[in-house]
Amino acid sequence: MKAVPSTLLLILVAAACGRDRRDCPTCGTATVAAIGEPASILPPLVEESVGRDIGDQIFERLAVLETGAAPIDTAAYRPALAAAWERRDSVTWRFRLRPDARWQDGTPLTSEDVRFSFEVFSDTAVGSAAAPSLTGNVEVIPEDSATFLVRFARPYPEQLYDATYHVRVIPKHVWGSVPRDAWATDTGTARMIGSGPYRLERWERGQFLVLVADSTDGDDQPEIRRAVWRFTSDPDAALNLVLSHEADLLETAIGPERAARAAEDSSLRVISYPSAAYGFLGFNFSNRQRGGPHPILADRDTRRGLAMGVDRGVLARSVFGEEAKAPPGPMSRLLWIWSDDIRTLPFDTSAAGKTLDAAGWKRRGGEPVRRRGSQRLAFDILVPSTSGSRRQLAVQLQETWRRLGAEVTVTPVDFPVFQERLATGAFDSYIGAWIDEPTPRGLVEQWGRAGWEAINYGHYASAAFDSLLAAAGGESSVPRASALYRQAMDTLNADAPAIFLYAPAHTAVASRRMGKVEIDPYSWASGMREWEVEK
Repeated sequence: MKAVPSTLLLILVAAACGRDRRDCPTCGTATVAAIGEPASILPPLVEESVGRDIGDQIFERLAVLETGAAPIDTAAYRPALAAAWERRDSVTWRFRLRPDARWQDGTPLTSEDVRFSFEVFSDTAVGSAAAPSLTGNVEVIPEDSATFLVRFARPYPEQLYDATYHVRVIPKHVWGSVPRDAWATDTGTARMIGSGPYRLERWERGQFLVLVADSTDGDDQPEIRRAVWRFTSDPDAALNLVLSHEADLLETAIGPERAARAAEDSSLRVISYPSAAYGFLGFNFSNRQRGGPHPILADRDTRRGLAMGVDRGVLARSVFGEEAKAPPGPMSRLLWIWSDDIRTLPFDTSAAGKTLDAAGWKRRGGEPVRRRGSQRLAFDILVPSTSGSRRQLAVQLQETWRRLGAEVTVTPVDFPVFQERLATGAFDSYIGAWIDEPTPRGLVEQWGRAGWEAINYGHYASAAFDSLLAAAGGESSVPRASALYRQAMDTLNADAPAIFLYAPAHTAVASRRMGKVEIDPYSWASGMREWEVEK
């Protein structure tokens, strides 16, 4: 496809701005520099964060959970498509749509659209990321055009979360007659009809996408009348668009160096906000090639000694900048169970050395590497070669542990090889990262025995941890659930199945012509309708 020059793009998005603003529906343009381009913006098919950011301007959830709130806190949800809801019994909720709910083509939005949307998100053939939470668990039953029941297969505290977080409602009258196996290849704009504040006007694949404020909202019009996403291939190209004033917004300037470049420009603002990610070094408990436990890392005291030798806070800040934190367990700064009261192993090199001594790892005759019998304290850290930050972390850990008497190698591999080796257990330790949803129930697969066949690659298992996690997940009281999760984290940290290294912050970049920019860390541009742009 022939490239569209940036000067022509500026003409396209500003074509009608020469007139008085009241008669100029295309004035008030904001341009977003995006890293990568989504394959689709239809919510059930979205896999990339950029696709989610764009789709959330067009399609809506039933309700929105306040950032940082506990999903079990039913008072922490605010209306979106649904104006009201109530619990009917232990497995049923009744919702009522807002009175003005309509699709952007003027068609009324009804309960049948909600039922259709939940059916689609639950369809494993569609492949929505939400399917595991919905399939066989949730059923929508319309009562009339504006009222419907959401019925669950069993009682549990996070029902309202599953009823509102995953599904963005899509129009049945548009998509119902289209075979679902053809949705991914439908690249036109005509079917992208939502109920949100913006509608899709144009998508030039490989270059840009344009959203315009939906005219059916009447007087409730966003200040930003037109939003343009410029797609780039890498973080530097995206940042350069903002530095050259060809874009107004960037979700994150990846890395401290890029953030510093943006901060030096007086026409830009940098906005720090917590990431939903956390990173860790995970230990392998088993030797799956030869059978049996790992000869070094299956030992609890060895892992604890290694963990106490790492200054996690210094390490996190050295790689991710001053806003990064060392997490108190397997959680991002957004997860509601984060607590400074969670017990973690201290950074204490003297205690680390004594713990390794007690575990049988001795330095003999001035040797730099500790031994236990004939076994050297030697192991490898596996990292994906595509991640510069993980490689930096691994190299710093290598040096830290060298001083402690461990011989550590670092093996960078291509990402597909990295994933394959994790799945087969062909590693000693690895540096990984997970992205949190608002619920902590993902901890079951990440660190529980139930996750051995999923993503608990190191095969950590603790009956005490699993029991506490199950008890916390079944608790509907926020204070009681919080206390149980804290006990679970204390148990996990004492066993040291991993060293939880970093919980980074993102640095958004915004032109000073943009006002009232409030960031939702789970979908950074979701508040765009409230933002302002210089006239």
